[in-house]
Amino acid sequence: MTSSSRVLAILDLFTAEHPNWHTDAIIESLGYSRATGYRYVKELVDAGFLQKAGAGRDALGARIVELDYRLRESDPVLLASLPVMDALARQTHLHAVLTAMYGGFRVVDVHRVDAGGSPILRYGRGRPRPLFRGAGPMVLLAYQPRAKLMRIYGSRRADIEAAGLGATWAAFRARMAEIRKRRAYLSLGEVDPGVGAVGVPILDSDGDAVAALALVGALDAIKAIGETALARTLRTAASEITERMAALRPNG
Repeated sequence: MTSSSRVLAILDLFTAEHPNWHTDAIIESLGYSRATGYRYVKELVDAGFLQKAGAGRDALGARIVELDYRLRESDPVLLASLPVMDALARQTHLHAVLTAMYGGFRVVDVHRVDAGGSPILRYGRGRPRPLFRGAGPMVLLAYQPRAKLMRIYGSRRADIEAAGLGATWAAFRARMAEIRKRRAYLSLGEVDPGVGAVGVPILDSDGDAVAALALVGALDAIKAIGETALARTLRTAASEITERMAALRPNG
């Protein structure tokens, strides 16, 4: 693990269940030396990623909020998706959800547009989602390069088998290939009971999946419209987002 990775690992400790940490507890949890742990925490405080929460304890800092603002103002995938997602939600009366993967193993929703009449969704923007359940995550997983899929399978084999995605590497790879060939994934009650979704990839100009676009709603609503119709609508929307991303790219 690099020094930067060791610093960033500290930020992963902060959760709703454990919103602030004493430096000594951080050191103990991550196995750092006392000198290294205190240096890393000071660097994060100085950079605004952590802020003092009293008596040697720290909480997440305001720099994270600033970076979130910058992302919303500059991310080409998000900027290209916003108007398209608004139109999708109005057209279908379903939630439109934009999902991204980072670090090879982590999946979060980047943006959501709510629609009336749909159930409340348990996972909101920024909350880590299960990797092997749900329309958005499954589409993103299927579009990962073979080498990355092998690493995921090697480290999460038991979870993959438990999710019904294959008991061997060959079976898992075949399942991913099937999803990729369909260019869509239907999820019925995988994440929340009574909630369904259809997701498709958003591709860049090189054909790589940079995000997933999904329509989410009550199972009855998803079944009434049908996977085929929803996938067709989503693919059209995803193609428009790809075109918008290209238009946002600086010339030269």
